[in-house]
Amino acid sequence: MFSKYFNIKLVLVFSLFSTVLVAQKQKITVAKAVDTDNDKYVAIFKDIHENPELGFMEVRTAGIIAKELKSYGYKVTEKIGITGVAGVLKNGNGPIVMYRADMDCNAVLELTDLPYKSTKIVKLDDGSETPVTHACGHDVHVTWMLAAAKFMSEHKNLWKGTVIFIGQPAEEPILGAEAMVNDGLYTKHKIPEPDYLFGIHSMPISVGMIAAASGVRMAGTDQFDVTFHGIGGHGSNPHLSKDPILMAASAIMQYQAIISRGIDAKSAAVITVGSIQAGKDNNVIPNKALLKVNLRWFTEKDRRLMIDGITRINEGIAHAYDLPKEKYPTIKFKGWSYPLENNTELTKVVRESTYPLVSDKKFVLDETVVPSVMGSEDVHHLVINNAKKDYAYINVGIANPKRFEDAVKKGQLPFNNHNGNFEVDLSAISFGSKVAITAMLAIFNQ
Repeated sequence: MFSKYFNIKLVLVFSLFSTVLVAQKQKITVAKAVDTDNDKYVAIFKDIHENPELGFMEVRTAGIIAKELKSYGYKVTEKIGITGVAGVLKNGNGPIVMYRADMDCNAVLELTDLPYKSTKIVKLDDGSETPVTHACGHDVHVTWMLAAAKFMSEHKNLWKGTVIFIGQPAEEPILGAEAMVNDGLYTKHKIPEPDYLFGIHSMPISVGMIAAASGVRMAGTDQFDVTFHGIGGHGSNPHLSKDPILMAASAIMQYQAIISRGIDAKSAAVITVGSIQAGKDNNVIPNKALLKVNLRWFTEKDRRLMIDGITRINEGIAHAYDLPKEKYPTIKFKGWSYPLENNTELTKVVRESTYPLVSDKKFVLDETVVPSVMGSEDVHHLVINNAKKDYAYINVGIANPKRFEDAVKKGQLPFNNHNGNFEVDLSAISFGSKVAITAMLAIFNQ
């Protein structure tokens, strides 16, 4: 009996020892490959950062992705959902794993002093111009993805199955994932439906830190335009007009009462008016005013409360201004997404795979440390209507460690997303690449 018990323990110890050795060997292999290619991917990152492109305009960025994936041996399909790219590599029998990186930038003026800072000005559809930059890390997302794609193609002995890499357009307006699917990502373009979806988003925490949390991580969102239709006229005779600017101003104030008086105080929801567009001159009352509105929510009930409340407020204001029904405010819905909810088991696989990459496990944050956020994503809309929809979307720190440490002492972050001071420390390129590769191997080999 003792001999049998001893043998079982010996087998368990040997199995554990073998697992540790395999993990160590893989860590060394990944580190060597990433470090060897580091200069290449730093150059790609700088190039993309210096040449940012807004949603559905990512022609140059998509071209870089397609060129790189082809050179690694992937079967590449371009122009999916206008500028989307998909690269597929088959390597025997096994799971189908999709990795997605978003490509678009922000309409934000860059305030850094980086030698490769963006100075681009883009002309919009309405004729106006805006400075643009990567203030949300999509440039480094693409870079991490390309590094992972190269490794997977060169180390087929470490995994079996089919890997798919997606360069997705227009994440910022929450339109790109749906655009790719609606353009026939899985039908017309015959990209295999994945068993698992994975992605990484940058986070303004220190390089060397990871957030891999399960459960609901990000809020759902709706983006839409509200147009108030008035009657234009001379600024000296407002009584002869129906002022849409005044209507819009009244609406903006009333919208917030939906949150403070309509939504359960224990729930989280946000209504933001991000842009007001009306008129061109000092003494002219225009005939319309446009509000660009954004909602954030975690439940369908709160979503309906906000949309229905905004509709009632709009119509009430129009009625108060004695407008005919044909001049009542109109709503044009644009991008939207459900809340992002990471699969528990898949996220655990990813999280535990990254432990060897950090100096202490405490630097891999889980849901007990990282709360859900009001930010939104559409990555999961690549699979949300599929039979299989397991996904894990994690965060990797991109801030200079010293800068992060100094900011934390003040109770702050070093910078925020969508801010002109957003800055990816170059050391994050190799660290994030190692995370991406390690996580992908873990998903294939779970």
